[in-house]
Amino acid sequence: MNSDPMLQGAQRGPMSGRNIIGEVTEALHRFLLDGYDISEQPPRLEEDLSFVPKDREQVIYVYMYRVSQNPSLQNPKRMRAAPVFVNTDPEDGGEVYYHRPPMLLDLFYLLSVHSKFRSDAERLTGWILLRMNEATHLIYRPRKFLLPDGRAVDSLGRIYDETIPLEGDGLQIEKVSMSLVEDLTVGDAINFYSLHEAPYRPFLTYRARIALDGPLVRAEGGTTINMPRLANKVRSDDGEPLESRNGRIKTPRGQPGSTPEGRPLAPGPRPHFIRRSADVESDSED
Repeated sequence: MNSDPMLQGAQRGPMSGRNIIGEVTEALHRFLLDGYDISEQPPRLEEDLSFVPKDREQVIYVYMYRVSQNPSLQNPKRMRAAPVFVNTDPEDGGEVYYHRPPMLLDLFYLLSVHSKFRSDAERLTGWILLRMNEATHLIYRPRKFLLPDGRAVDSLGRIYDETIPLEGDGLQIEKVSMSLVEDLTVGDAINFYSLHEAPYRPFLTYRARIALDGPLVRAEGGTTINMPRLANKVRSDDGEPLESRNGRIKTPRGQPGSTPEGRPLAPGPRPHFIRRSADVESDSED
């Protein structure tokens, strides 16, 4: 049951980022195959670590083994205005959408190779390192939003198209970076291969960082935010004003933090044999 009052009876769309994890894996496959230039026959991409070819075919294993939330970039879950504007600017009466901020996740991939000869596998490993070093952004495209009516749009409200020029004020860009990390020890990898009943092979681990968007919620006529004001009493219980002429809060007489005359006490230790200059002047006049 959803307890968020903003979502009660509102038009809720599908999950905008429901396919991004699978799209990152597919983009990684395409990136490796598109850049292969060692021989005419490209290697086979395989996700089953236990697969062993019977001929001299070379295999690159791509296996996503872990998903974790980025601990350094966590967003609060409260609803806020989504960066997508449909028809016109929201200040001019356009459609306004709200969402929870995206989940910032890290995807961890294990890359390994198989070849009949170890030297060929080592050459292929070196090529993977150089090829992946060129993957500054595995995905670089407009950010996709799914409206409650099922339409896919970018942040400017246009029908979604990955091939459009990445220009224009307010256009949100989706970037998926890829970097080489040391996430598994050799012992962890041996246990990992044993769990899949696969022979141990030298491996590489990479981390992809993504933003996972949830559903959009359409707000009819915008939204109203009520902020409670500071509820200070105007007068004390005995009728004495609690505000001076300049608007500062006064401490009532006899209350902790005030002098018998009703003046606030200065912070710090209690003063001894100290009188205000105004008191000295009044004594001299008498």
